[in-house]
Amino acid sequence: MMKIFIPVLMLLPTIWLVPAKWLWTTTLSQSLIIATSALIWLVQTSETGWTCVNIYMGTDPLSTPLLALTCWLLPLMILASQHHTASEPINRQRMYLTLLTLLQTFLILAFGATELMMFYVMFEATLIPTLIIITRWGNQTERLNAGIYFLFYTLAGSLPLLVALVLLHKDTGTLSLLTSQYVSPSPLATYADKLWWAGCLIAFLVKMPLYGAHLWLPKAHVEAPVAGSMVLAAVLLKLGGYGMIRMMTMLEPLTKELSYPFIVIALWGVIMTGSTCLRQTDLKSLIAYSSVSHMGLVVGGILIQTPWGLAGALILMIAHGLTSSALFCLANTNYERVHSRTLLLARGLQMVLPLMTSWWFIATLANLALPPLPNLMGELMIITSLFEWSYWTLLLTGAGTLITASYSLYMFLMTQRGPVPAHLIMMDPSHTREHLVMALHLLPLLLLVMKPELIWGWTY
Repeated sequence: MMKIFIPVLMLLPTIWLVPAKWLWTTTLSQSLIIATSALIWLVQTSETGWTCVNIYMGTDPLSTPLLALTCWLLPLMILASQHHTASEPINRQRMYLTLLTLLQTFLILAFGATELMMFYVMFEATLIPTLIIITRWGNQTERLNAGIYFLFYTLAGSLPLLVALVLLHKDTGTLSLLTSQYVSPSPLATYADKLWWAGCLIAFLVKMPLYGAHLWLPKAHVEAPVAGSMVLAAVLLKLGGYGMIRMMTMLEPLTKELSYPFIVIALWGVIMTGSTCLRQTDLKSLIAYSSVSHMGLVVGGILIQTPWGLAGALILMIAHGLTSSALFCLANTNYERVHSRTLLLARGLQMVLPLMTSWWFIATLANLALPPLPNLMGELMIITSLFEWSYWTLLLTGAGTLITASYSLYMFLMTQRGPVPAHLIMMDPSHTREHLVMALHLLPLLLLVMKPELIWGWTY
């Protein structure tokens, strides 16, 4: 753990001390080395599941895939942001890289925490760098509004969690994840216990986000710069799912009774946000709403509490992280050339950038869960376990799958096919840097087909 964590911390002095002309090269090289060495985490050597550094930090088969994804994403964000920040003064570029590194540090501490209070503090700490990235480096004037939405939705959801954790500590005497699974569940019968159950989960459901508490996400995605969108879609949403899986063991036996409305809302959200995607005119907004749709399935998979549901949720979280991050990168390459996110104003790009179209095609197919990609494996496991739980869920998940395929193909056809608009006269060719970013997103996704047990969690 420390072999990865200390080099990440050392990135901070590197960013501020390295000469300006070597800034991006040095930061990228160091973060790539960290990302490559983080893959060691995926090799589980412990027989008990947990590999601990000390009583506060440790990893297990649930957190290792998410930790590896977090480390893998930093070099990709640096690569994708290079053009976006090139015209800025050097100190602002250093500040931008510092915020990305701080964000990664907080995420590693959140996913590696074995203490729930430490997890909560790091869960909240990720808000600060993300908020500054959105409000300072966003594209439009609405970015301040988006930042306020992002901050207050997440804070309002997570304050009940703090109270719930203090109550839990008072009752059980510990908040350690290593021992909490052995604490005998208390008979949760009163009305206050049900409120406590809701307090524990609402913070994570807002972060996921559950349909109904999702309005902050499209705003934050649309206004954020490319690195902000990437880290939001790929890792920050997964904090919610990870927190839910961790808390579930302590919430028995109430979950059986109280999770019904949340599962229904999550699956209804899959259909509603998918339908919203079908009539979006804004490319980044479409990708953001598709994230809400996929996370609805993950919420359903986690709440029904079966091994297949949990494994499917973890697989879909990792696969969606790589896919949606890739789609935001592609949307950014379009935006840098066309200077508009409106789908109608940037059509027929297959004629202009044919190689980019192949990346668009692979990313779109991954988004609609083409076999044999991990996206399909995760979705199938969740849909199967939901079907076992209740036959009626097949109506919602089946309709959701159809709508997902429809809007994914709609997005591909609108951006790549058709005549080139007359106003697109001068366009830069695609750069090697952009192809490298896309390859580093989609190759891991394809390679996971060969060895999916790396991201199955505990179930193998």
